Amino acid sequence: MHSVLPDGSVTVLDDNGLLHDATAEAVRAGGWRAPRAGQRVALRHEDGEIVAVLPPTRS
Repeated sequence: MHSVLPDGSVTVLDDNGLLHDATAEAVRAGGWRAPRAGQRVALRHEDGEIVAVLPPTRS
């Protein structure tokens, strides 16, 4: 995560250097209680929108 806003939404920096905004609902859908800037995340998209900010998966 790049930044966490007071309303619970976040801005995420992807591996290509692009910033994406995710709503507080998407953060809660991923199970986060206290997200912090600098954490790696995985994103779930539906219809071009971020619907969940998830903990990263390990390969």
